Amino acid sequence: MYARPRMPDPVRNAAVRAVLIIALTLIQLKVALLCAWAGAWLAYPALLSTVASTVVATWSVLDIWVTRQVWRQRHGVVSVPSSAARERRGLLRRH
Repeated sequence: MYARPRMPDPVRNAAVRAVLIIALTLIQLKVALLCAWAGAWLAYPALLSTVASTVVATWSVLDIWVTRQVWRQRHGVVSVPSSAARERRGLLRRH
């Protein structure tokens, strides 16, 4: 079986944070739906907090990506352009 290398600690911390925030957002959504179906007064505040949590959850998922990119830059993981990118660069120089 193919063993994936362990994620760096900062990236893993960001991923755990994102999973917890997404789980909390899903719980808030369920509470908002149940309150709306029951006609409870809590439905509107629950909906507003769910919308705010969705924004935070989106930010936390982007944080994983940013943290991974920063870690790669700081720890020397080199990004090599593809052959298509090199070919395109050559075409631009010729014209």
